[in-house]
Amino acid sequence: MSRIRPLDMSRKQYQQMADTLCILTKRFFRAFDKDNDSYVSMREWIEGLSIFLRGTLDEKIKFCFEVFDLNGDGFISREEMFHMLKSSLIKQPTEEDPDEGVKDLVEIALKKMDYDHDNKVSYTDFEKAVKDENLLLEAFGPCLPDTKSALAFEEHAFKKSKDE
Repeated sequence: MSRIRPLDMSRKQYQQMADTLCILTKRFFRAFDKDNDSYVSMREWIEGLSIFLRGTLDEKIKFCFEVFDLNGDGFISREEMFHMLKSSLIKQPTEEDPDEGVKDLVEIALKKMDYDHDNKVSYTDFEKAVKDENLLLEAFGPCLPDTKSALAFEEHAFKKSKDE
């Protein structure tokens, strides 16, 4: 029987992961806050949650792109890809320089997704890549719940109370 070993993580690795989660949390907020007033209204919350849980492929492409475009400039840059991929991968103890592997993944992502060859992924590039290969929707890390988690959330959030 194999035992699950806890993840060994240095303070620096933990801080990098926490920083990335903080950035992604801000990006999720911005994806919901459509009018950019730094407030998610009830309407924005419901519309965002609808896309998040049951959106069409086009809506999910737009949502994920907005989350992955960390600085909001309309492109996913090499640096943004590196930052997201580095924080989502677990360093293996035998790896001498894990950054090299991440750099290789960034190059692979650019070759697969950068259709106009400008060394960054525009929304048009991202949309085309995802429509060609749906698995690329979360190429830079998870940003949508899996079906089981979405259904569990809906069941919990929308169950009728015994008083009704």
